Amino acid sequence: MDALDGRLIRLLAEEPRIGVLECSRRLQVARGTVQARLDRLQAKGVISGFGPEVDPAAIGYPVTAFATLEISQGQGADVRTHLANVPEVLELHTITGIGDMLVRIVARSNADLQRVIDRVVGFDGIVRSSTAIVLENPVPYRILPLVDQAAAE
Repeated sequence: MDALDGRLIRLLAEEPRIGVLECSRRLQVARGTVQARLDRLQAKGVISGFGPEVDPAAIGYPVTAFATLEISQGQGADVRTHLANVPEVLELHTITGIGDMLVRIVARSNADLQRVIDRVVGFDGIVRSSTAIVLENPVPYRILPLVDQAAAE
């Protein structure tokens, strides 16, 4: 990744509806260069999508929580399948340390969070859970500072 890749990613992140031709104009490079860079960045998995970013709170899910799950030995695949079928599960990570999985979940309210947690842990492969409710998100998910750093190296 170089400085041009970084500038291209930043431009697409700031203006996701921009076209290749306009990218080339703003970056002052040929349209073919922009297209080739985009194709390469996608092929390498650097750029994984161009879909809209949706705020769960804006669609009625203002409560976010993280649940740490301990699972029974040999139940990982079944637990993954179970969690993939719960719409309120936004992310699932396998982790080290206390617990085996970290799950980001959303709910319509604190009372609804109990329903979601019950559904998440209501599976025989899950032995124990611990949940933390998010109070504030002062640094939301971001990638551009990392892109800038990688492009500068």
